[in-house]
Amino acid sequence: MRRRAYWRSFLIAVILLAASSFYYLPYYVTKPGMAKELEPIVDVEGGDKAEGSFMLTTVRMGRANIYSYLLAKWNKYMELYPEDMIRNEGETDQQYNVRQLHMMDDSKNSAIKVAYEKAGRPISFQYLGVYVLGVVEGMPASGVLQQGDEIVQVDNLEFKSSKEFIDYVGAKKAGDKIRLKYVRDEKKKQAVLTLKQFKDDPYKVGIGISLEDYKKPKMKPAVSVNSEQIGGPSAGLMFTLEIYNQLTAGDITKGYDIAGTGTMSEDGTVGPIGGIQQKIVAADRSGAEIFFAPNENGKKSSNYQDAMIAARDIETKMKIVPVDNVDDALEYLKGLKEHE
Repeated sequence: MRRRAYWRSFLIAVILLAASSFYYLPYYVTKPGMAKELEPIVDVEGGDKAEGSFMLTTVRMGRANIYSYLLAKWNKYMELYPEDMIRNEGETDQQYNVRQLHMMDDSKNSAIKVAYEKAGRPISFQYLGVYVLGVVEGMPASGVLQQGDEIVQVDNLEFKSSKEFIDYVGAKKAGDKIRLKYVRDEKKKQAVLTLKQFKDDPYKVGIGISLEDYKKPKMKPAVSVNSEQIGGPSAGLMFTLEIYNQLTAGDITKGYDIAGTGTMSEDGTVGPIGGIQQKIVAADRSGAEIFFAPNENGKKSSNYQDAMIAARDIETKMKIVPVDNVDDALEYLKGLKEHE
């Protein structure tokens, strides 16, 4: 009898433990991801191959359950973030992923522009329309447009920037109707929406979307970047260096395995990112010899300073190099001796 009660209690405990792993807390947990070689991802038509490699670094992130929450409290290279620090208000996980993938697309466009300009190659951009980043609940677009839709025409007018779209709609008044043509999942759609005042600004009317320009680069030679499901803008610097290396003669890696991180602005500025210490751990585990970190113009709490703290803690042999712009990285690479 006791034996049967013991096994019943044991079975109940196992079921409760298994069920609790699917109970998510209002937190996200992040930890070191991977360092991924870029040459198989980036392909410049007729581009040079490298002896070394440029690598992007990632952070793994997921919803926190009881166990990952407790583990993150103990592990210095796991971090917890409240939901509202990760997702926008009312944003689902799927919508968050769409936003992150769009940020990656913007990052790639900036990287391509900077790399081609530095290499002296021609590049221009074709404006495709307005990219819908989010939809405001209770406004006309709610229930009609979705995050990721591409608005290509308004009242049969085509625009050259999202600003022109905003100016056109903003010049109308509440109650006016506009006809939209948009693309979703490569299918063309239409909708007629009635403009409405915004609650927080009664003098402003619109359909209730957050938006960005949607454009694609046109250049020679052609380049393709297959970033798959990697999201966010933090690989901008490393994409720039890989594209530039394939565009130009020689191999600027000099045979080294080089990781790094940082956003890329269209003027070549390298911006800060999140999870720098976790990326140092990921790069070290992948055998990187050099790591480029955003310097933020020497700010005391810069990504570079945080990277150095982690580098000393894990006793890595990687050389941590501070960069404020792409020229800093190129100048450093120029001064490298060939790998032995």
